[in-house]
Amino acid sequence: MIGLSALTPLGSGVYLGWTLGANNAANFFGTAVATRIITFRKACILCSLSVILGAMLQGTEGIATLSGLTRQSVATAITVTIAAALTGTFMTYLKIPISTSQAIVGAILGIGLATGNTEYKGLMKIVVCWIGTPIGSMIFACIAYKLLGWFVEYVPMSMLTRDKFLWTGLLVVGTYGSYALGANNVTNCVGAFSGILPNINDRLLAAIGGVAIAAGVLTYSKRVMYGVGSGIMPLNAFTALAAVLGMSITVHIFAFIGVPVSSSQGIVGSIIGIGILQGSGGMNLKTLRKIGLGWILTPVISLILAAAGYAIFC
Repeated sequence: MIGLSALTPLGSGVYLGWTLGANNAANFFGTAVATRIITFRKACILCSLSVILGAMLQGTEGIATLSGLTRQSVATAITVTIAAALTGTFMTYLKIPISTSQAIVGAILGIGLATGNTEYKGLMKIVVCWIGTPIGSMIFACIAYKLLGWFVEYVPMSMLTRDKFLWTGLLVVGTYGSYALGANNVTNCVGAFSGILPNINDRLLAAIGGVAIAAGVLTYSKRVMYGVGSGIMPLNAFTALAAVLGMSITVHIFAFIGVPVSSSQGIVGSIIGIGILQGSGGMNLKTLRKIGLGWILTPVISLILAAAGYAIFC
């Protein structure tokens, strides 16, 4: 039996999962919603169900990577997740799409520095994958753009059929990407608790985290969804499909590798790749600078909050 005392510390992880859903998960449907292909409500339902499924079926892969960065106690795990969640909440309020992976790793590093216990080899692996996320998404998005362009140009179809193909593709790819997000990012909100709570294994942790992420999507994802979907550059159904597909493939690849990465960095990389192919004149450089600043500040703020929390409460 799982007692209430075992589940109570997970409240901070659930809060972080809610923040993750509010800030990141809707990236996979943001472009579709911004182009009015699907309503916000329907997008949230599809995204939430897919996130939960991905978390339950494949969400344990990255937990070992994250939990191996430093030794955790219940107190430090709570401190880490609260620090990352507060950082994510603040950035979401500012409508800046952040990397929850950066937030949680920054917080774990803050605890590691405070205790003198950090596994830097694992940290370097994660950082390399972070760098690869927007680059990989950019490459896959450009490939998808070219292939879709060839298909639309050379396969005979009416304009109505083409539009239905693109709309259906956006829903399918958004659903697939949401599954990949659950598989990849659920470890961010519950990975710190791996092996330290009685009678709670990694699979149950992943299920709880998936539900928490879905709750964030359903209740507070609209602000960032519209910011990512239309803030960087105007997108139509064709460019949105290529962008989301490129990002979804990248996030899923890192789920297999077992390293949590950022869907926000992925979608931004995809949109930049599409913008380069079309000519960068349509990109909002002010928005890109704001997003880049958020990526830099996120791990720093989270690290400071976690270290301060450890000094005060642990």
